[in-house]
Amino acid sequence: MREVDVTRESQVAEWAEELENEDALPDLLINNAAVINRSAPLWEVPVDEFHELVDVNVSGVYHMTRHFVPRMIARGEGVIVNFSSTWGKTVAAKVAPYCATKWAIEGLTKALALEIPEPLAAIAVNPGVINTDMLQSCFGEGAKAFPTAATWVEKAVSFLLEVGREQNGMSLDIP
Repeated sequence: MREVDVTRESQVAEWAEELENEDALPDLLINNAAVINRSAPLWEVPVDEFHELVDVNVSGVYHMTRHFVPRMIARGEGVIVNFSSTWGKTVAAKVAPYCATKWAIEGLTKALALEIPEPLAAIAVNPGVINTDMLQSCFGEGAKAFPTAATWVEKAVSFLLEVGREQNGMSLDIP
């Protein structure tokens, strides 16, 4: 396993090249890296925190797309799943930067879906509400009412392995 900082375009480029050289490019590219701001009104969110959200949540998806999608096109297959959020279609107070980045992912994915050739697909996926450190930062103890990541994976994996060209450009929710 290799750790890659998706905000560092050079690291993503290096990793994509390594995987290609190992004949190990993914058939299913899942862009899931995300951070959330500390709950605060937009005007109180520190500039560096705002920029970190954009760098991870949006630029990271761009870097992955830039370096993996051309290789998938050359190979003639692949599905790109960009994780969005319920807050990519709605909003909530005190997490405006996070909402903005997830709205960006929705738009980026729909535009990408128009650009990629068949049989590739680009799909925005709302993973649902999962009890993670990120959710706990927003919901506190209330996060415990939601499934853990381990429980979520049980249903999510089979769902993700079934998406394909038929869902190109769609925004889907993991059931």
